[in-house]
Amino acid sequence: MSKFVTAVSLAVLAAAYSAGASAAGDAAEGQKKANAVCIACHATGAAGSADWTKPLQPEYPVLAGQHADYLVTALNEYKLGSKTVIGRKNAIMAGQAGALSKKEIEDLAAFFSGLPGPLHVKR
Repeated sequence: MSKFVTAVSLAVLAAAYSAGASAAGDAAEGQKKANAVCIACHATGAAGSADWTKPLQPEYPVLAGQHADYLVTALNEYKLGSKTVIGRKNAIMAGQAGALSKKEIEDLAAFFSGLPGPLHVKR
């Protein structure tokens, strides 16, 4: 891999991390999006009564209580996929994250970080 590609990849990741650090999305909008998209894999139950601490499969990550900046970064990395050195490579998540706007990513991060769960955010 060339030094240029590595430098560009690191710059993109740095921007994603700094964007995540200041993520201040709308949790109510994030909940709507989560109930429409994320619930299929990352929760059990129906919208409105979903248990976000119990994903459909045990190997799927628990999103409830996760740090907002981590979620923003992870979703951005799924969007970028193999375009970065560290990008996440998962076909399902690449498709899901690829369709999200920056605001939707911030909204989802606000929603999930505000939920009680095994990965709670200290306030």
